[in-house]
Order: sequence, then structure tokens, then C-alpha cells
Amino acid sequence: MKQTLLSLVTFLITLTSLQAQDIITKRTGEKVEAKVLEISLTEIKYKRYSNLEGPIYSLPKAEVMLIQYENKTNEVFELPESGAVTASAGNGSYTGSVPVGTSENALQQYNRGQTDAEMFYEGYKTASTVVLVTSLLSPLVGLVPAIGTSTSPPKMQNLEAPNYQLLQNPDYAAGYKKKARKMKSAKVWTNWGIGLGANLLAFMLIANSQ
Repeated sequence: MKQTLLSLVTFLITLTSLQAQDIITKRTGEKVEAKVLEISLTEIKYKRYSNLEGPIYSLPKAEVMLIQYENKTNEVFELPESGAVTASAGNGSYTGSVPVGTSENALQQYNRGQTDAEMFYEGYKTASTVVLVTSLLSPLVGLVPAIGTSTSPPKMQNLEAPNYQLLQNPDYAAGYKKKARKMKSAKVWTNWGIGLGANLLAFMLIANSQ
């Protein structure tokens, strides 16, 4: 019984320590597990959580969208028109100004980009049609364009944003492009699956007729 309790306590302590870290989310979407040491007017200094005894790293504020602290509070870094970056936290507010051309913060811009992509992006049609046609002829041949088009990001001219000026906002653009890429990949592989299914069905019908 004592051994079981000791194991449970050890597990809970380990779980708590794993959660007690700061998560830095860059505007590119990359996440860094860290221990934030200092936030100045222009940069953020931190240590990697996997090596707290190691060197101190720094990031320009302009590259950071969000920090989630170990106490679960959030700090959102906005990108104002002046180019300087200010922040607003989940448990309060810091001195700040609005992002480029809007009163929305970075996360709202990112989410708005994803929502708009769902409504307006149709640039996947050419790629998905090519995959469908080649897959109907041969699923193996269709794999080549399916892999190529699903792993490549949509071209800027094919994004079909409702207003291309919105794409000048890095947070909106990141959300829009990420969603568009997911939609493109999903449509491409759906069409490859249709081609594969059609070939399997044809094979079964031919086999049953013999």
C-alpha cells in the first residue's frame, strides 16, 4: 500500500513538473517550451525548458504571437502599425496599441484568417482535379501528384482572400494559409481515395463477371 501511494505521489510530482513550463508560440506557428526570464521593449529572453541550466536565448517580440505561462495565463503580443510590439495578458492588460489596420489582437486575426479560408478558398480545385483524373486511370500514378500537391503550400495568387490587403497582416495571413493548406491536402487525398475506390470497384466487378 505504501509503495502504491509513493508511486502515485511520484507520478503526480512528475506530471506537475512537466506542466510547469511556459509555451512561446511564434507567428510562424512554431512552439517553444521554455522558462521566460525577461520581457523587454524589443525582445524576450528565455531558457529552453529541456535545459534550464543551459544558455539564455532571445527572440524579437515581433516574432512572438503568444506566451502561455505555467500558471495558465496568456500574454498576446500584437503587431501595431508602428512596428513596435506591445502585449495584452489574459489576466489583465499591458500598455498596447492596435494591430495593423484593425482593433483585433493577434489571436483574433489568426482565427479570422482561418474562418475566411473556409469560406473563400477554392484554389485547391486544379490540384484536386489533376489527382482525381490520374487516380481514376491508375491510383499508383495518382500518388505522384497527390504527394506533390498536398505537401506544397498554396500559391499566393490562388489564396482567393476576400481582401488581399488583409494578407499583409502576418497573423491573419498565417491563419488563412494554414487553413488553406489543410483544405487543399484534404481535398487532394479525398480525390485520390475516390480514384482508388473506383479502381477497386471496377476490379471487383470484372472479377465477379468472369
